[in-house]
Amino acid sequence: MLELNTFSIAAGCRESGMFGVAVSTAMPAVGANCPFVRAGVGAIATQSWVNPYLGIDGLHLLAKGLSADETIARLIANDPRAHLRQLGVVDRQFRSAAYSGEGCTGWYGHLTGDGFAAQGNMLTGPEPVRAMADVFTATAGDLPERLMSALEAGQAAGGDRRGKQSAALLVAASEEYPYVDLRVDEHQEPVKQLRRVFEVAKRQLLPFVRTFPTRRNPAGYDDPDVLAIIGKPPAERPG
Repeated sequence: MLELNTFSIAAGCRESGMFGVAVSTAMPAVGANCPFVRAGVGAIATQSWVNPYLGIDGLHLLAKGLSADETIARLIANDPRAHLRQLGVVDRQFRSAAYSGEGCTGWYGHLTGDGFAAQGNMLTGPEPVRAMADVFTATAGDLPERLMSALEAGQAAGGDRRGKQSAALLVAASEEYPYVDLRVDEHQEPVKQLRRVFEVAKRQLLPFVRTFPTRRNPAGYDDPDVLAIIGKPPAERPG
């Protein structure tokens, strides 16, 4: 059983319909275990003594129409070690809920608001969770940018009390494949490195993703500007 003492934010955007999770921890490869998202369904962050099935099964429950609160209640009722878990959930109606078991390592806690759930454990104090909530609420722009800004705020407010090691940003838009799936699996400054990679991705990767085939348009989209970008060596591309 892997302990992911972590700070994260799960969120959705009514305007775009996107769902996503941003997360960082002082363990490697947090993006492989903590964030779960599905287009049109919702977002889940599972952490502390992490149980990935809470994310996997939680998305199935959300897809059936259960609310964020109902999903957490069902997941916790079926987990024999629920007291060690921490969860943040946003459902397709952009309702949010969170759970922090009494066995989580202090400081631990969560905050929920319109379309988001921010949570953390083994933190320097309540400040990182509050900072994520405040910045997410106050930040304009699309969901990936708002999540990235919130994660940066959590790190600036103290983050994981053990230090820093990995970070991830996972966002679903309208398709079954991710719109954004960026991971820094091991780095001395993972959130700063994730921001650097995100800035490159905004200029080089996301325009390319927007040309991918979709369920409505299996042929995909032609964009000469994107072709011009991806035809160049990386050092000659924007970003």
